[in-house]
Amino acid sequence: MQAVILAGGEGQRVRPLTHSQPKVMIPVANRPILDYVIESVEKCGINDIIVVAGYRKEQVIRYLNDLDTGVSVVVQKKQLGVFDALRCAKDLIKGDFLLIPGDNYIDSESLSRLKAERNAMLTAEHPYPSNYGVVSVSGGMVKGISEKPALAESMTVSTGCFSLTPDIFNYPATCMIPDIITDMAKNGRPIRAVPANRWHDAIYAWDLLKMNRMALEMVKPSISGNVSKSASITGHVSIGIGTVISPYAVVSGDVVIGENSYIGPHTCIMPGTSIGSRVRVEPFTYVENSILMDDSSVGSHCRITDSVIAKGAKLGSNVAVEPSYSAVEVDGHFFKAFFGSVVGDNSTVAPFTVLKHCVIGNSSAVENGRIIEGFLPDGSIVK
Repeated sequence: MQAVILAGGEGQRVRPLTHSQPKVMIPVANRPILDYVIESVEKCGINDIIVVAGYRKEQVIRYLNDLDTGVSVVVQKKQLGVFDALRCAKDLIKGDFLLIPGDNYIDSESLSRLKAERNAMLTAEHPYPSNYGVVSVSGGMVKGISEKPALAESMTVSTGCFSLTPDIFNYPATCMIPDIITDMAKNGRPIRAVPANRWHDAIYAWDLLKMNRMALEMVKPSISGNVSKSASITGHVSIGIGTVISPYAVVSGDVVIGENSYIGPHTCIMPGTSIGSRVRVEPFTYVENSILMDDSSVGSHCRITDSVIAKGAKLGSNVAVEPSYSAVEVDGHFFKAFFGSVVGDNSTVAPFTVLKHCVIGNSSAVENGRIIEGFLPDGSIVK
């Protein structure tokens, strides 16, 4: 059996994090999301893998070339939907196959159950079903999909993972996958609904925090850095080569820290946190349930919780994040979301700033002592 992994989309709703990289390459627990998908596919016994690249395809291809696993790559020149992306791989498909989004976290057990069925869909329950294709299921069989309805009739959604046969290509190229599945169900071609075990999709940037926690559960403890004798390391913690853990620092897993990073004295790195490579966390700073990507830095006496700090972002001293449940408007829709902050690539936040449930765009600058709420576009300057 083969697997077709779709890695061509931009992930616009995950902005500002996808301005410089495709969604599949965003790191969670210091590994690209795509890496977890490929790993799950291999664990369920599939080694014939086709990846469809598109947006910023060079990054995806470069990453795949460095893998030990042989992966075939095809390119979707324009992002014209899932079925169009699948059709790009048509000439390489030899028989039954799994179709899997490359930007979701999915466990190998779920894929194994899906693989065992011919013509099937992996489904999951989700608190915000209107962000997905809402699935109508009866007797374990799919009756239809309503794509992103304003009013969902159930909490059951499509994960975007399917077990399919090559005759799906008999449908016209202009079709959409939900329409194809609905048509198959209505015309006597059973589509089985297979419940997922562990699945998560990051629709928005703050959704990465849950995906990060799931990935951190799989981290194997490994201490390769320079850890002070007076530092405290507990739980599942991975520390990369060249990283310095200073005296009286506390690291409480699940936590992963990359290579050549610096964790200052009297810092607290708490569960649910991933810190990339070449990151600096200065003394007396507290970090919990957050993602600090490569080359970012956090000044002294900060409190960073429930946040995503992107590549090269710099937070000054005494910055405090205030997470909360608040109404968020995205694409004209309102819903509740809990997070602290999302800070885009190469942005700077000056000392004594308070970040309250906010998203700061790429290459932005916030000056001293401000309280930031809501959304700031790329290139913003707050004086």
